[in-house]
Amino acid sequence: MLQLIRIKSFIKAYIKSMRLYYSFITGIAGLIGISYYQYLAYTADNKIYQPTSFPELLVIMVILFFAWGINQIYNDYLGIEEDRINAPDRPMVTGELNPGYAVLLSSFLMLSAIMITWFYLEPFAVIPLIAGIALNFIYEYAKGYGIWGNIVFGIMISTCAVFSFMAAGKSDLSILSFSSLLLIFYISLLNGLMTLYTYFKDYEGDKLAGKKTLIVKLGIDQSQKLALLISFLPVVTFMIIFYGLEAWDYNLNSIFIELGLLATGLQLWTGFLYFQNPVGSRTYFSLSMNFRACACSESALIAIFNPAFGVILFLMSYFFIGFLFNFHANVKG
Repeated sequence: MLQLIRIKSFIKAYIKSMRLYYSFITGIAGLIGISYYQYLAYTADNKIYQPTSFPELLVIMVILFFAWGINQIYNDYLGIEEDRINAPDRPMVTGELNPGYAVLLSSFLMLSAIMITWFYLEPFAVIPLIAGIALNFIYEYAKGYGIWGNIVFGIMISTCAVFSFMAAGKSDLSILSFSSLLLIFYISLLNGLMTLYTYFKDYEGDKLAGKKTLIVKLGIDQSQKLALLISFLPVVTFMIIFYGLEAWDYNLNSIFIELGLLATGLQLWTGFLYFQNPVGSRTYFSLSMNFRACACSESALIAIFNPAFGVILFLMSYFFIGFLFNFHANVKG
């Protein structure tokens, strides 16, 4: 009986440490790859692309949506010293979650995902999957070197889109085309921007721990101005790629335009929130809008390839990120 209670306590602490509102960050990014693959399967002239079966789609989505949470355990383990200052109530810091067992479970789950990808999905898809895992470890150290942390994080999340595209079925080298690489770059930009905002809440702890994030380097006064300025970056970058470089020949349907405008509003509002409250408890609660802005922007991209799916994901992202975030209302957790 005592052993069962310990197992339940461990599982509860593990799930809490996964911070499942983050699952939409990897999940929606990955669904861009799936949507793009299905778009090619139904529109491409060649016969290489074939629609993915529902069971395979379900397996890919499970891997995508739980990838962040499983990887988050590694982040908590590697960043435990900063968390003693920034988030002293996190399960691994308080001792509620045994670090060794947690890392062991995450390693088992990650190995399972690799094996499922190799034997059930597409073997070559393990390349971006392993790359994403490796970049997660690199990120924990890169975040201490200014903007490099944001660059590594952005690329790490973009591997979710590459993984899902490659796991969805047989494909050619279209993922390496200039157009596709710019799409990967744009996903990286959205996520690099998102993680930059998260550094505001960790400013004091990162400073004391010697982590020279961009926020620490610039200081709060300059960083809050930067927050407002870079909120325009997603829409400006999209306009440059689409109209300036004419690199994307996608048809911008009305659904995408409407969702894109809403997502831009969320991005600008996020920048204003961090400009207005760069420090304090409200900085933490701005994370909910920050994550929504990122996931909803990616959902708008999906609407280019599948308008109805994009709308569903946009609404789900906005609602469920807020819903799940409410379970993590402890600023120090």
